[in-house]
Amino acid sequence: MARVSAYFLGKAIFAEKGGMTAMKKGVCLALAGLLACCFALTGQAREFEQPQLNLPCRAAILIHQDTGAVLYQMNPDTPMPIASITKVMTLLLTMEAVEEGQVSLEDIVPVTEHSYEMGGSQIWLEPGEEFTLDEMLKAICVSSANDAAVAVAEFIGGSEPVFVEQMNQKAVQLGMENTHFENACGLDAPGHLSTARDVAIMSREILTNHPQITQYTTIWMDSLRDGQTQLLNTNKLLKNYNGITGLKTGTTSGAGVCVTASATRDGLNLIAVVLGSGNGDDRWTAARTLLDYGFANFQSLEVERPGDAPLQLSVTGGEEETLALDYSAGERILLKKGEQEGLEITAQLPQSLDAPVEEGQEVGRLTVSIQGQEVESYPITAAGSVAKLDLLLSLKRLWQAFLVP
Repeated sequence: MARVSAYFLGKAIFAEKGGMTAMKKGVCLALAGLLACCFALTGQAREFEQPQLNLPCRAAILIHQDTGAVLYQMNPDTPMPIASITKVMTLLLTMEAVEEGQVSLEDIVPVTEHSYEMGGSQIWLEPGEEFTLDEMLKAICVSSANDAAVAVAEFIGGSEPVFVEQMNQKAVQLGMENTHFENACGLDAPGHLSTARDVAIMSREILTNHPQITQYTTIWMDSLRDGQTQLLNTNKLLKNYNGITGLKTGTTSGAGVCVTASATRDGLNLIAVVLGSGNGDDRWTAARTLLDYGFANFQSLEVERPGDAPLQLSVTGGEEETLALDYSAGERILLKKGEQEGLEITAQLPQSLDAPVEEGQEVGRLTVSIQGQEVESYPITAAGSVAKLDLLLSLKRLWQAFLVP
């Protein structure tokens, strides 16, 4: 199990005043972080051979989005500034708030003096000016607007410091061991650091659980203020890389030139993170090199139910005599190209099930093997519930059987 840094444990436990209440909250966050670490970027049990890539950057990582499997890494756990890639976390918390019904895309986001004062990339917000959350998301995703990011942070969290605390709590929950945020936009600040691996974790989280974000990250050009303010995407890969879906660029003097780039081809979803390049050309070169390697050497195949596997099982002692099975837990598997020739999928199931059975209960395993070696297994679950047969229903069935000639 990956470790959660002592810094974040201390931060979680003593973040608030209030004695035992704060302690309980801290323990819950710590446990959530530990649980997240079990799954963050572990993906399949397989380990893939690392290529020798000459990348013009300080740190980089390439992962398979669906499983989290690491396909390449260079200095993946070295903390460093990440500039506007910080906004991935800002966007993640915003999308969660939208989907939980706390806010809507049509809500008006007010502009405060604090958001107006943000430097760097911006859309030149004026205090008192109003935009919808939808418009603010466009400004953040397309133009990487710092003022818009802070305005949204204040809108969601009540203030930027409160929102930043939520960002750090989310980082712990996701298992981002070496990340600490000081602001919502990514401007250089002491202690505002992350890593290539942690960036990949939060990028994977937003793409997997909030895929609608790509409706914003794939916009090349748009406008605000009735066409008076033009938005041009800072991610140039949108125009010259096949399958690109986002995600976020970043540039500051402390961070250098960075990008987390997501792309999809033939069902293969990849995320490439590049931190600390010396210039824009180096950033795009490194991102293309990573993605090209992934698409050239790997493929994603659907894990299908074997033809001889049953669609249902009989149930003993239940109100229903049969129960349908759900094989959807293992939707796709990552393979090196050429491995599909030795691919075999088998189902391990009992002859029957004993009631009661709960919907979603694991009743068997779907095993994936290559050349006879198991590489992954997925649960086969109950597609419904079957209650245990009670005495009254048993007597009724006996009576019905007796009456049938």
